Amino acid sequence: MSAVSICKSFVLLLLIVCQGPLSAAQATNVSVGTWKTAQTIQPFFYEQFLSAEWNVQIHTFTNPADQKTALLAGSLEMTGTTLAHAIRSAAQGQPIVIVAALCNKCSALVVSSNSNIHSEKDLKGKKIGYVPGTMHEILLRETLMRNGLSPEKDVTLIRVDFFDMGTALARGSIDAFLSGEPFPALAVQRGYGEILSYPYYGDSIGAINAVMIVRRETIEKQPEIVEQLVLAHAKATKMLVIDQETWFAKATNFGIQPETLELSATNMELSWQMDETFVAQTKALGAQMEKLGMIAKQPDYNKLFDLNFVNQAQQRLK
Repeated sequence: MSAVSICKSFVLLLLIVCQGPLSAAQATNVSVGTWKTAQTIQPFFYEQFLSAEWNVQIHTFTNPADQKTALLAGSLEMTGTTLAHAIRSAAQGQPIVIVAALCNKCSALVVSSNSNIHSEKDLKGKKIGYVPGTMHEILLRETLMRNGLSPEKDVTLIRVDFFDMGTALARGSIDAFLSGEPFPALAVQRGYGEILSYPYYGDSIGAINAVMIVRRETIEKQPEIVEQLVLAHAKATKMLVIDQETWFAKATNFGIQPETLELSATNMELSWQMDETFVAQTKALGAQMEKLGMIAKQPDYNKLFDLNFVNQAQQRLK
């Protein structure tokens, strides 16, 4: 073989060897956390709105605390959590940042269909299921106090994961629960529960519920990842709001029947946008949490929120 041929072969081999690592280096692997519920479904559609080199792994959880813990441990790049849990975490000095809204509304107070509970005042002496650190807990405590009931003395609050609340109510382990959809609709549909009320705040707080969070370190070191994930989140949300058929078709993969989704649809609102009003509502929620003794102090809301990514997404979607 001539020297020229040897040289050409070496160059070709070098290109082949180099090409593999370069392609691998360009791949973006990210992990995102959420719940397997219709109102927190957007992450399952992210890859549709990202370029081919993105590989998004979706990890599902049953409560917001576990999601936040996985995020802080570095197992997730972004995750959903409730605003209440985000406020509590930030008040404790944990380095989380809210970068997009996830959903609004979704809560309902459900009582056993065999109970003698006909009004919120009738909850006195009852066992009520709830998930600590969620909007549902705050709404529950507010509902009780508004009716002259002490959450500590007049009722028994029992921690129950969202996915176990229906079973606990049907078995009589609890008399009521305050939870997110579709579990209230499912309780009604299956005959073991009735909707007592849809407890929401007034205009100062509104119906805000859950958000997407990242570590502050990710924003500082890899802002492009946050930017692309928030853009994908925005696009997924807009698509699903318009195309309810696609939204519900995916949700049925979680074991939720179409008729249950139809029943709960008016009590669910997918979301992604945030503005100064959203921040003000969150501050009002934080003040309420402090009043209820759920946090000892207010977090630094300037550090808790970063609106840059939703603002960038709004500009790109115009």
